[in-house]
Amino acid sequence: MFFSDIFFELSVRNVRLHFLRSVLAAVGIVIGVVAITSIGILGANMTLSVSADLSETGNIIMISPDSGGGGGGMFGGGSSSSDDDEYITDTQLLKIEKVVGSSNTVLTIYTDSDDISVGSDDGKATIYGVEISAVSGILEVSDGSLPMSTSGVAVGPSLAERYDLKVGSRIKVGDEDESQSVVRVTGILEERGMSMDLNSDNAIIGSEKWYTSFYGGEGEYDQVNVIVENIDDIDTLEEDLDHELNYKDDEVRIQDSGSMLETISSTLGTITLFMTAIGAISLLVAAVSIFNVMMMSVTERIKEIGILRAIGTRRSEIRRMFVYESLILGIIGSGIGAVVSFAGGYLLTLAMLGTTEYFFSFGSIMYVPLGMFIGIMICVISGVYPAWSASKLDPIEALRAD
Repeated sequence: MFFSDIFFELSVRNVRLHFLRSVLAAVGIVIGVVAITSIGILGANMTLSVSADLSETGNIIMISPDSGGGGGGMFGGGSSSSDDDEYITDTQLLKIEKVVGSSNTVLTIYTDSDDISVGSDDGKATIYGVEISAVSGILEVSDGSLPMSTSGVAVGPSLAERYDLKVGSRIKVGDEDESQSVVRVTGILEERGMSMDLNSDNAIIGSEKWYTSFYGGEGEYDQVNVIVENIDDIDTLEEDLDHELNYKDDEVRIQDSGSMLETISSTLGTITLFMTAIGAISLLVAAVSIFNVMMMSVTERIKEIGILRAIGTRRSEIRRMFVYESLILGIIGSGIGAVVSFAGGYLLTLAMLGTTEYFFSFGSIMYVPLGMFIGIMICVISGVYPAWSASKLDPIEALRAD
């Protein structure tokens, strides 16, 4: 073991003799390890959180209008020469129901964003009009119940918290200068997090009848969801729907959370990689610092190197002595960095995401030993040239050095 190696002991001695310089060099490694590890942990937790949220709706196919280049429905606004391109029509709905059959549930969705008033507080919210009987299997209520009449609505937990809404609270929907509809809260929904089918956490959910009586547009659906009974049938159903609805022209866009998850995970991965690369700059600075410290160590120990070479020490042993020194700095800096990044990553994840549910999963924790390994390798690599330079010194010239 190198811990009992005389050259390792010489390396430890030199670190102790120049303690302050060694500490300052190790601090650079600490900062670098903390930067890349904390960012990696945050990125992993973001990806795991999004994956878990979308996986809950993995059996849902979302069909939205393909209104030219921009898209419509819940996925963005767009323009088209035909009003039919902005909605899913009853004709298209019949085709959807024909393809998916009676074993799967078809949910039609109207959606808009409108002004709301709760007492003296004004704001905006997403408004959904849905068939309550169909949505009851998707949305869960934490307090109260789903609306059973056209005067009742359910509200998302984020919206309820913002406006202090409770079961029985009244909400004015619409612009008071034009027209308003007064509805009563019958239920507060369970939090769903990120979801591609119904973003209900900050929304008002009402019946189709209420929605169309207030906004109009009956039979012009912003989105149609298909809740698939057997998740293994999703790919086949998507192909059949695409063939039926987009046979001549691209009339609709057909997506499921699985395909969206791949896109979102790829995007989050790219962002995390970019942020990690920025954090790695501090490791580059630390590498330069380690290199400078090792070169200074070689310069200060020229006579010692000459004596060692004169008594028969091999060049490989001289190299090993200086590599040991850079390794010691790497282990100390990376070890401290790993501990700090573990705590820092936990706090950063809690502050940014509001939860540490996935912090202790393998995909998250793996960044701690990975960051530590990178830090140690950076130090060792930075010490290779100084070690090689020391081993190449001529013993006679080294002994003559002042």
